[in-house]
Amino acid sequence: MKKYKIIANPTAGGGAGARAIPQTERLLTKYDLDFDIVCTKRPWHAAELAEEAVMAECDVIVAVGGDGTSNEVINGLMEAKRAGKHSFAMGVLSVGRGNDFAHGVGVPHDLEHACQVLVEDHRRMIDVGRVVGGMYPQGRYFGNCVGVGFDAMGTIEAAKLPRLGGFLSYFVAVLKTIFLYYKAPLTTVEYDGQTLTQPSLLISIMNGQRLGGGFMMAPDAEPDDGLFDLCIAHEVSRARMFSLIPHFLRGTQATQEPITTGQAAQISITAVEGTLPAQTDGEILCIDGQHLEIELLSRQIEVICQSPGGA
Repeated sequence: MKKYKIIANPTAGGGAGARAIPQTERLLTKYDLDFDIVCTKRPWHAAELAEEAVMAECDVIVAVGGDGTSNEVINGLMEAKRAGKHSFAMGVLSVGRGNDFAHGVGVPHDLEHACQVLVEDHRRMIDVGRVVGGMYPQGRYFGNCVGVGFDAMGTIEAAKLPRLGGFLSYFVAVLKTIFLYYKAPLTTVEYDGQTLTQPSLLISIMNGQRLGGGFMMAPDAEPDDGLFDLCIAHEVSRARMFSLIPHFLRGTQATQEPITTGQAAQISITAVEGTLPAQTDGEILCIDGQHLEIELLSRQIEVICQSPGGA
């Protein structure tokens, strides 16, 4: 019988993580799973618990939280892989604000439906990214994205809005950020044999499709195709920034003049003038970074997700 380690972040989603624990326990008991629930108590605790769970021969490690919790679990699982452990799968129960990683890999947001997905046990091998720089010179793994510039500042602003839930908090944060962050650093982005030097308002390196619970940064991205999808915006006026918001919500920004898109497995970003604020999966990498290196590691983690065509 498979052993499930449930790693729950009580602070996820402004306390939604704590509220979800009793329901999660009831649902998994109903499905007769062999599981143990443990709560995180500090930053990076989920990574430690995930690595320990794999070392203890748990079969499925489930992140109960938002994108930050999933990111930490991914980091713990990747460290376990580096230690030679490979027989595990990752599950996700989404109780955060954005839940963008879960969306990208095909896990439903509804808690009861997501528990059913765990039981059905359909699996998909996904790519994992690794970013080096900022506060992580040793590197940090990620499942959904690295964002440099505007969306990193938006992430900081969203964290200041704890009473607004989900997409609404990110949307309000975007509107605030337009007035706070409009002078772009001069950057050099190297990818796929190309070099792009310009004032870059936004640089998104996507393994998943969306950010902030609804901004479709890479609508055609697949987390298992061996490539990141890139969305890069050069500096524009505030009025133009406002006019681009509907395009990012629909995923049609590639049709707009300020946007450069592409695909690559390795990306290098350097601040020529100014500095790089950056985030990964909603977690801050740096506020004033100078250089980031991002690489894709193909087909690293098996994720339990909805089967193709599932409701």
